[in-house]
Amino acid sequence: MAENRTPRDLETREKQTRYVYKPSSALPDPTPQAGVAFRYIATHILGQADPTNVSRKMRDGWEPVKAADHPELMIQGNVSGNVEIGGLLLCRMPEDKLAAMTEYYDNVNKQQAESVDNNFLRQNDPRMPLFAERKSAVTRGAGFGSGTK
Repeated sequence: MAENRTPRDLETREKQTRYVYKPSSALPDPTPQAGVAFRYIATHILGQADPTNVSRKMRDGWEPVKAADHPELMIQGNVSGNVEIGGLLLCRMPEDKLAAMTEYYDNVNKQQAESVDNNFLRQNDPRMPLFAERKSAVTRGAGFGSGTK
């Protein structure tokens, strides 16, 4: 019953590619464009139109994206001419304008945090000082292969 077999360590298999599942996004991404930022803006919330949100975003500088400009996002039944999916309208803005807006809101956030700290520390008493440190640090222990035992 001796069969001529090749030892297993001499056998080679072609490298098989393994498919890794990735769930699809609820909102498709438009083709990236240099200098342009994209964002979906809510036009409807819980089935009710929200024109206040849309008009505010338009005043902030967001512009609706035309479906003809992004044919990869075309969905049948879209009659508005814009890219709108499930009550969300795809809009665009120049990245430099978005950076200025982000910087403004970061500054507002910083001022509000400082105001809260100042209000909190106003009640400070030297006999029982309040602790209000807003610094944090992340440290990691020595891992495998770091040479320490």
